[in-house]
Amino acid sequence: MRRLWLIFAQAVTVSVAVLFVLNTLKPEWLRNATPASVVAILEAPSGAERAPAAGSYAPAAQQSMPAVVHIFTSKTGRSQRHPLFDDPLFRHFFGERPDNGPGQRESGLGSGVIVSPDGYVLTNNHVIETADSIEVALNDGRKFAAKLIGRDPETDLAVLRIMSEAVLPAITFSASDSLTVGDVVLAIGNPFGVGQTVTMGIVSALGRSQLGINTFENYIQTDAAINPGNSGGALVDSAGHLVGINTAIYSRSGGSLGIGFAIPVSIARSVLEQIVATGEVVRGWVGVEIQDLTPELAESFGYRDAGGALIAGVLRGSPADRGGVRPGDVLIELDGQSVRTPRAMLDMVAALPPGKSAVFRVKRGAEQLDLNVEIGRRPIPAANR
Repeated sequence: MRRLWLIFAQAVTVSVAVLFVLNTLKPEWLRNATPASVVAILEAPSGAERAPAAGSYAPAAQQSMPAVVHIFTSKTGRSQRHPLFDDPLFRHFFGERPDNGPGQRESGLGSGVIVSPDGYVLTNNHVIETADSIEVALNDGRKFAAKLIGRDPETDLAVLRIMSEAVLPAITFSASDSLTVGDVVLAIGNPFGVGQTVTMGIVSALGRSQLGINTFENYIQTDAAINPGNSGGALVDSAGHLVGINTAIYSRSGGSLGIGFAIPVSIARSVLEQIVATGEVVRGWVGVEIQDLTPELAESFGYRDAGGALIAGVLRGSPADRGGVRPGDVLIELDGQSVRTPRAMLDMVAALPPGKSAVFRVKRGAEQLDLNVEIGRRPIPAANR
C-alpha cells in the first residue's frame, strides 16, 4: 500500500512540474488545448460592398478628390547681412563679406485643381507668384514639374500645366448659377501640409465684395473649414462638381474661424479660358474714379434716387475723358443695363472688350445724357507685372 502511495505522489509531482514548465515556456500550448467558446459576430459589408449611408457625401468626395492636387513651390532667398558687418572696425579685422551670395531655399505649399485631362491646373496666384520652381503632386502619389501658363493677380488666380502620358483626372465644372445660400459644399485641399483633407459646410453668402483682398471680388462665403495650405483647392457641391476655388479666410489666429471665401466657378472659367488662349487676361477700362452715391451725396447733387455710380474723377486723356464723361456725373446705365453700385460698374466695364464703343447714360444736374465711350484696355498695376 505504501508503495502505491509513493508511486501516486511521484506521478502527481511530475505532472505538476510538467504543467509548470509548459505554462512558463509555452503557455499557448495549454490555451490551444483548452476548448474555446465560439462567439457569433455579425460583420457589416466591406467598403466596396456596402452602399453609402443616407446623407453621406462620400460619392461627391470620391468623385472630386483625385482632381485636387498638392502644389509645392520653392524659391531662393537672399541671405540676410549681419548688422556687425556695417561696423567699420569689425570689417577692418574680419574683412568684407559679400552680401549677394546665394541664400537658402524657401519652400511653400498650397493646393490646385486639375481642370482638363490634358493637364491644366487652376490655383491661386499668391500660391505661386514668387516661386522659382513648382511641383504638383497628385493624390495617387505621382509628381510632376509644372509650368506657369499665366496668372491674374486681380482675381488671385493662376493657371499651371503638367505633362503626363496618362490621362489625368479632371474635375467637372458646375453650372455658374447653380449655387444658392444654404447649399452643402465640401472644401478639399492640403491644409498645413498634412495631406489631402475634406471638410464640409454650407454656403453662408454669395457675392461678397469690398473685403480688400483683390481688385475684382465676388466671393462665395462658406463655413467649411479652410486653413493655410487649402488655398487654390476645390470647393465642390454635393454632387462633386466644382463651384469655386478656395482663396482666403477671415481669421484672428491664422486658423479657420468658420468664415472662408472662394472664387466662383464663373470667374475661374473666364480667367482660365483667357489665359489658355492668350496667356493673359484682358479687361476693359475707361479711366474714372468712382464712389458710392450715398443719400447725403444724392441730396447735395439734387438727386432723388441714390442709385448709380458717382464719377469722382476722370483721368485726363482716358477713354472716359475723350467720351465726355465729367466729374460729378452719375452713371445710371451702361449699354442699357442698370448700374446700381460702383462695384457693378467696375465689373461691367471690365467685361467689355477693348475697342468696343459703349453707351454711358449719366445724370448731370437735371439732365440725362447718353455718351459714347470707346473702351480701352485696363493697365496692369506695376506691382503685378
